[in-house]
Amino acid sequence: MRVFVTGGTGLLGNTILRQLSGAGHDLIALVRGEPDSQVFDGIHTQFAHGDLQDKTAIENAVADCDAVIHSAGMIHLGWKRLDDSMAVNRDGTQTIVDACLHHDCKLVHVGTVNTLGIADRNGVANEDTPLDHAGGQIPCSYVLSKRAGNEVVLQGVQDGLKAVLVHPGFMLGPWDWKPSSGRMLLEVSKAWRPLSPSGGNSTCDSRDVAAATIRAAEKLLANEIPSGRQYILAGHNMRYLELWKAMTEAMGARQPIMRAGPAQRWIAGVAGDVVGKLLPHEVDFNSAAVGMSSQQHYYDSSRAQSELDYKIRPFEESLTDAANWIRQHHLGD
Repeated sequence: MRVFVTGGTGLLGNTILRQLSGAGHDLIALVRGEPDSQVFDGIHTQFAHGDLQDKTAIENAVADCDAVIHSAGMIHLGWKRLDDSMAVNRDGTQTIVDACLHHDCKLVHVGTVNTLGIADRNGVANEDTPLDHAGGQIPCSYVLSKRAGNEVVLQGVQDGLKAVLVHPGFMLGPWDWKPSSGRMLLEVSKAWRPLSPSGGNSTCDSRDVAAATIRAAEKLLANEIPSGRQYILAGHNMRYLELWKAMTEAMGARQPIMRAGPAQRWIAGVAGDVVGKLLPHEVDFNSAAVGMSSQQHYYDSSRAQSELDYKIRPFEESLTDAANWIRQHHLGD
């Protein structure tokens, strides 16, 4: 199949390109400037030059494709930059949807579990968990804009678009060039953090998520799954304290001692918000990010395992491979 992939410099998008290229598919990757030869080394692809606001570039790229995998997005875990986030995650997705409708092209849209409902404390959520359950997600710029992107796709389905949505958990793996989730590995290795966030997440491998995303495109093309179907691609549900201990061990760094309590979380959030008001940019440790990391984002991937043959490899394998890759490419080991 011929596939147009957005977000090809990101962790998931780059992995998707590598797997599609290895399988012999024809590819077009969206790039804003000249493609980085290191990032795309070993990937056989054409390039479409532009961004998600460039309707002509998107139209031309989609025109002769069988499917689009839209993995590009803006991640800002804070209260600011809502307009910027909407421009990418909502309006950019609208550009993709319009082009797919125009050219009758199938779409796999990459969302995030952060747009879905959450479960009760220590429970596990799925695709049908209500958005307002257990207090719901923190309504920060990332959550609101990615939800808006989902709604654009679902409206497109109502208008005749053939599309499915996949929602990854917290991904680890190689090819994390920016880095994205690999930043957590870098941060816990560079400075001792005695307190971990109090919540938890669902950690998965970007290679497994990529394989299931490609499988979704194949099944959509074969009419084997219904348009508008949503799939959670999550993995190992664990507290951040457990995750950070494993990360620091993998990176040879000092381990955290305990989870942050209510007082520490409040102080960190308020301090981050105050600093953010004094600076032209919002700092990472703001109250939105603290609030998100205090929730337990535990998810069930049974639907994807059943319908997309989604595999979840051992956590230790994902962490080891991600840590080795980060050390080699970002720490110069």
